[in-house]
Amino acid sequence: RCSTKKPKKGIAYMQQQGMLGTSIEDIALFLRRTKGLNKTLIGDYLGERDDTCIKVMHAYVDAMNFSGMEFDDAIRMFLADFRLPGEAQKIDRLMEKFAERYFLCSPENMFKSADVAYVLAFSVIMLNTDAHNPMVKVKMSREGFLNNNRGINDGQDLPGEYLAALYDRIQNNEIKMKDTDPVESMRAAAPAAGAAASKGWVDT
Repeated sequence: RCSTKKPKKGIAYMQQQGMLGTSIEDIALFLRRTKGLNKTLIGDYLGERDDTCIKVMHAYVDAMNFSGMEFDDAIRMFLADFRLPGEAQKIDRLMEKFAERYFLCSPENMFKSADVAYVLAFSVIMLNTDAHNPMVKVKMSREGFLNNNRGINDGQDLPGEYLAALYDRIQNNEIKMKDTDPVESMRAAAPAAGAAASKGWVDT
């Protein structure tokens, strides 16, 4: 069944029944385009560390075209069809691939490396939770957001006006996390912060 709580077994069954192709691209397309799939399970599958899941995740993200998109809009597209897993290592793999893809699609942007997109993506996810989760009582200021992202462009600052505009867009237009409630969005943000902080890129 497509709704199985064990996506690997569900995919293997569908392939055995001839309902799904066997290529990495077939699986990636199925996960992205099939209506009614559990978004949490998709995120868990894409974040797995075995070779097949990693290849599927790469194909899934590589099918996205972020060319000419604002950074937050790229994140919105990225998270449109799955929910971030609750495990820091899974989030790390997904966000690292997002950053690589965004950097490749946007050669004209000011980022000096894919690592900049990686760090900023975590920062945006945490800001989004901070701004729109009613459980967070003390909200991050624009100045706080700018301070948190100082020096992330390979030791240099991104333009203040760029970060301020990004802050304002997140404040005014929540990035909707699939299948989440306020408590769950806090749980998603916590491992995201931990994954970034473990590399010394984001202060917690």
